Amino acid sequence: MLLLWLSLFKAETEEELEKIKEMEVPVMSQAINAYYTITASSEFREKERLRAKARHDEAQALYNARKERDIEIARKLLKRNRPVDEIVEDTGLTYEEIKNLR
Repeated sequence: MLLLWLSLFKAETEEELEKIKEMEVPVMSQAINAYYTITASSEFREKERLRAKARHDEAQALYNARKERDIEIARKLLKRNRPVDEIVEDTGLTYEEIKNLR
């Protein structure tokens, strides 16, 4: 029974949920039906939308911070007259991005 619950918690697709439901274990069917009821509500969907937006915003902020860090490193390396090839390798910036810093 524990493995069945674990498979329910790990299920990521409707097909996986349906396979569990097809086993005709009453408590699993009840749990899946409760899940469907909760996720069908507009309040739940809105909260999920906001969570997804927050995750996206956080990932975007991290990406931008890393990009700014790489640009600052590239500027310092350019001031030290380091070869552009090295700067590309060290920062992950493109040749074009580094040329635009000059």
